[in-house]
Amino acid sequence: MRLPDFEAWSIFAAVATEGGFSRAADVLGLSKATVSKAVSRLEAHVGAPLFHRTSRRLVLSESGAALLEQAKAIAAAGQAAEEAARDEASEPVGQIRLAAPMSYGISRVAPLLSEFLGGHPGISIDMHLSDARVDLIGERFDLALRIGTLPDSSLRARRLRGVTSHILASPGYLAANGEPRHPAQLGEHRCIGYSLASSPESWRFTGPDGSEAVVRLAGPLRVNNGEAMLPALCAGLGIAMLPDFICEADIAAGRLKPILQDWKTAPIAIHIVTPPSSFRPRRVSALIEFLAEKLSVA
Repeated sequence: MRLPDFEAWSIFAAVATEGGFSRAADVLGLSKATVSKAVSRLEAHVGAPLFHRTSRRLVLSESGAALLEQAKAIAAAGQAAEEAARDEASEPVGQIRLAAPMSYGISRVAPLLSEFLGGHPGISIDMHLSDARVDLIGERFDLALRIGTLPDSSLRARRLRGVTSHILASPGYLAANGEPRHPAQLGEHRCIGYSLASSPESWRFTGPDGSEAVVRLAGPLRVNNGEAMLPALCAGLGIAMLPDFICEADIAAGRLKPILQDWKTAPIAIHIVTPPSSFRPRRVSALIEFLAEKLSVA
């Protein structure tokens, strides 16, 4: 039985991620010839070209695109296994790459990091804040916090807590325009949209009797960050849907009022997601357990 060529799979993943043989060679600390030979060797084993090569461009072939995610997983698993073995006899050390949504990362995650780092002086954290969904394996993140309904994938996920979404408007807007009593009436109102939602053009509701309603949105503003809605929302520009951790202070202060509370939107939750490998460096496990303890009740 021929063993899998793990080195070639890892090199192929690096070439695809870096977009070229030279850049992959630099990242891996190998010669360009070694990188090229490894990819050619793998192509011979799988019986198909992995790249289309021209004088100016290197493009994944159909076979290469189909195999890339598995190659990335192989590379990540090997690296994690080596790090896990080294970690067994030492205090956790090294850098953790963490991705988090912008508003949640600033308000809930960032305030916790000084406590974690104070207890783990050998660890550093590189935190990337964006509401856009990152490619954990391709962009070499150790873990990410994600809010919403998770699609089916090979990533490992740990649920922290549910999130309540509110339909909101300012009291001034409702006094001037009337308060909707049924989702269908939202079509008569200006709505502020979230461009990174799974369905940015519409909101879907389930009523107390199990009936469903889908509303097409129209309004003067769409943003890719929930917190950016607040100034326009509080100023009476329209109606928006926001998660509890963004709007709870404005609700408590009376600047915003929840409406349509008998109608429920799709349930969402906060998850920690990690690459598919079961091997995980101790520093990453330490941060996961810390965040799970702190954020599950936040």
